[in-house]
Amino acid sequence: MLGPREADEIPGELDPALRGEIAHTTAAAIVHRARASEDPEVVERLVRLVEDEGLDVVAGLWADSSADTLPGALWRLYVLREWVRRDPATIAERFRLGVAAVPVHEVVAGVVTPTGPDDVRDVADAVLSGVFAGDLAVALERGAAFCRVLAVGAAFDADYVDVVDAGHATQMTRGAASLVRTAEELEHAANLWRAHRLD
Repeated sequence: MLGPREADEIPGELDPALRGEIAHTTAAAIVHRARASEDPEVVERLVRLVEDEGLDVVAGLWADSSADTLPGALWRLYVLREWVRRDPATIAERFRLGVAAVPVHEVVAGVVTPTGPDDVRDVADAVLSGVFAGDLAVALERGAAFCRVLAVGAAFDADYVDVVDAGHATQMTRGAASLVRTAEELEHAANLWRAHRLD
């Protein structure tokens, strides 16, 4: 039998409390240092964090964080940006489908019309830039509005697909519901930031 000391020395998963502390510390350090420096190069590097470090590294830091925390909000924005970066044509098409149904969210998201793949990439980058160099609450709300428009577009797209592939349409509908949930989480995080309670 191993004693407690020997057991602690066996490599394994991080203690959940330590993992949470690391998530909060890294998120706060990144956001607050970037906002204090006002260096556009630093902001650009942070926007490209997933490209430079990999999604797995960022996931290891923040993916388990609650949506009502700074690391949880950052994780959602980075995942959104990575999704847009990987499939901008589909995202642009879904945004175009959703725009007519939710014009207020289109304005908040700040996407130009007509919307193309480069435009959705630019918005995803601008949202993350706003986290580090603008009003963080507004950046979160822009991300939320973008998700809401995409959710409507995905739901419309699912209606079209349902005729030929009901299973895929169901997956798309679930994806739309996830986007709505992400939008709600980002909006809540924006309110917490304004109340100085997002940490």
